[in-house]
Amino acid sequence: MPHLIDRTGPAHALAGATMGLGVPGYAHPLLAPVEWAELSRPETPLHWVVLNVANGPGDRPDPHCLEAAGRLSNVGVRVLGHLDLCHGTRDFGELVSDAHRYLDWYRIDGFLLHRAPSERAALPETRRIAGTLRALLPEAHLVFGHGTHPYPGYAESADQLVTFSGPWSEYRWSQVAEWTADYPPERFCHLVHGVPGGHLEEALRVARWQGAGTIWFTDRTDRHGTVDPFGALPGYWDEIVSRIGRSVSE
Repeated sequence: MPHLIDRTGPAHALAGATMGLGVPGYAHPLLAPVEWAELSRPETPLHWVVLNVANGPGDRPDPHCLEAAGRLSNVGVRVLGHLDLCHGTRDFGELVSDAHRYLDWYRIDGFLLHRAPSERAALPETRRIAGTLRALLPEAHLVFGHGTHPYPGYAESADQLVTFSGPWSEYRWSQVAEWTADYPPERFCHLVHGVPGGHLEEALRVARWQGAGTIWFTDRTDRHGTVDPFGALPGYWDEIVSRIGRSVSE
């Protein structure tokens, strides 16, 4: 069993909340047509889907990506553009230019700020980026993709924080930062790869106990960093779709 911190308050708060899926980004629609089609299936519990054309919006509009994003928007699914912050080293002007392309070409609903910094010193610049994105799209849904627990101040500038991104071998023994107890589960997201089918219920239990309202679990692995484990459907797609939202006993 995983080592879990006693979070009685968040656990009770989560009992009445709806857990959903956040899709970090699939391969191009021409390469992953089944994956994109599954996301448009009615009643799939999606919170958002990331559109990553070419580590960003690409150099020109892609009609296949526009069609895929449009299908999701038509069924009420939030589509996010992928902006790589490079742990705080990305040029501000480049980020704004990419954001404009996403808005002009794909009519997105917000952004995933991939590889967002997590240290306190980088918070002012990240706030500046978030403020600029909200000026471009006032209703933007912003997800900071830290992949770990950041300095608490980041929670004030984002709609959601990715506080875990990594393998099941680490996730099952992970601990949650105590400051997250001050926020509801819908503010946090966990992305976990290498989750065996036989441990799916346990993984969902860890997510609920740690107060994550958005998740993406897959049995796929990164194969020593050579493959994107989040780029395709998990082998147990139908099962996880059916399980999301159910009460998982603690």
